[in-house]
Amino acid sequence: MDIKKKTMIKKSLKIFAIVDFGVIIFCLLAAHTDWLLNTQIAFFSSLMVTVGSYLGYQKNVQNRVENHINEDDTYDEVDKMDDKYDLYSPQTPEIEVNDSPTKEEIKEAMKPIKQNHFANFKSGFAGMASLYRIFGYVGLVVGFFYLNNNGFLHIYSYILGFLIVPISSLIISISLKKDYNRKENL
Repeated sequence: MDIKKKTMIKKSLKIFAIVDFGVIIFCLLAAHTDWLLNTQIAFFSSLMVTVGSYLGYQKNVQNRVENHINEDDTYDEVDKMDDKYDLYSPQTPEIEVNDSPTKEEIKEAMKPIKQNHFANFKSGFAGMASLYRIFGYVGLVVGFFYLNNNGFLHIYSYILGFLIVPISSLIISISLKKDYNRKENL
């Protein structure tokens, strides 16, 4: 893992902890332990779903990169049959540009994109169905039912706990954007 990624992960965890600590302090000052229980169960299950999604999609992207055809690889007859529109050949094809395409030409050009819709869904399914993510959703449901069945459920504090991760992510993205803009101006 490179230094930039480690720094971003540390910064993210720090912001998650700061926002969660603020919620914990608020719950303790309000003297509502049921609010504290609700926010923490929702926060950790939301965090597990988010981390699971990240890990699943990261693995999916790494698999795609590892299986990608490099320009140095040979482009044989099987590749030509699989690539009937010659999209991935090492040579760049000459393309005729039509300034005013007709509706039929647009529909014909869109057919390969529509046909690849299922293939794109299938390739993204690995990240979507990550075991980490599923474990997070199971924790979310089990935590909700535990709170509800034992009479501890306070829906507003549960939603607040669930929103800690998205709010923190918003703060992280704004912070990263400011850092990026500051480095651009230097």
